[in-house]
Amino acid sequence: MIRYDVLVVGAGIIGAACAYRLAERGLKVGVMEQAPAPAMGSTGKSAAGVRVQFTEATNILLSWHSIQEYRAMPEAAYRPIGYLFLVPLSQWEMHLKGVALQQSLGVPVQVRDLEAAQEWFDFMPRAAGLEPIQGATYGPADGTVDPHGICLEYLRRARALGAVLHTETAFLAAEQVGSGWKVETTRGSFQTSFVLNAAGAWAGEIGRRAGLSIPVEPARRMVFCTAPRPHPSRQPLTIDLSSGFWFRPEHDRLIFGRSNPADVGFREGMDWSWLEPTLEVGMARFPWLEQLQLDQKASWWGYYEVTPDHNPILGRLPGVEGWVNACGFSGHGVQQAAMVGRLMAEEIADGEAHSLNINPLRYERFAQTRKVAEKNIV
Repeated sequence: MIRYDVLVVGAGIIGAACAYRLAERGLKVGVMEQAPAPAMGSTGKSAAGVRVQFTEATNILLSWHSIQEYRAMPEAAYRPIGYLFLVPLSQWEMHLKGVALQQSLGVPVQVRDLEAAQEWFDFMPRAAGLEPIQGATYGPADGTVDPHGICLEYLRRARALGAVLHTETAFLAAEQVGSGWKVETTRGSFQTSFVLNAAGAWAGEIGRRAGLSIPVEPARRMVFCTAPRPHPSRQPLTIDLSSGFWFRPEHDRLIFGRSNPADVGFREGMDWSWLEPTLEVGMARFPWLEQLQLDQKASWWGYYEVTPDHNPILGRLPGVEGWVNACGFSGHGVQQAAMVGRLMAEEIADGEAHSLNINPLRYERFAQTRKVAEKNIV
């Protein structure tokens, strides 16, 4: 039986970052992944955005610290193209409170009026069927990265420090044995002092197979892609908060999407029926989209890993020795992975995360009467 100090479940960007930082602490680390290769789940299907424009301090700082790390990592291919939020009147006051919090934490975010918001492209502040846009906010340090490159680099570093990657190894069951865990897989048994659940959309199912309740469920998301544009321009990743429609440049194309709140569970494949309601609101706000052609073969789908409050679950599971969660990022795993890796190494090696207060994101919050939910969700 193979023995580890920490067995990381999931070789996406979260698991890879955690494995690297744990191995850096001198721990014997194993990483198990059910797919044939790393980064084949949500990491590889990500729209690859990174931003600091959140409404909860912990989320802001998780992203900000991670962006600093990606900025210094060539494999991250960080591009600060910015995020532009178009904000309707009903959300304007709440959104400005978020900006004040972001600025108080030292992250760069700007408030822009409607004229300044049209620096990159025209849009319809008043569009049929949509709430009028009151103003906008812009994060100049927000942008895009290469999630696949980041994930593989973290795993390379982890393996150079002695970590072992087990691909095509599915988690079947686990039971506590003494102060540790015995984990049954399709490639045999592992014994470990800690299980780190970084299984993304499968994190809830991994919990169930260990007899635990982890409130993480999959939600399918579509990313539609246009054909190449004859005159591509530099545009920020733009989000219309009145409809949830978003788009950003991808080389000489645009990718765009809109979350379907009813699309939950492990459904596979493209949902082409969602294209029309997505384009309906998109073209109402951005009429020039009608001039672009769709490339169906270049479009793709992937999973979000969602929790009831759209915040991740970080840290030790209360009352369960040796089980640690780093899951439930609700679409924000790529932008927060670097800092999460550092914090989970502290949580396991030092007994508690200390570089950043993660108490608002611990499992215990679900038992509290007062709920705090992240509001800037796309």
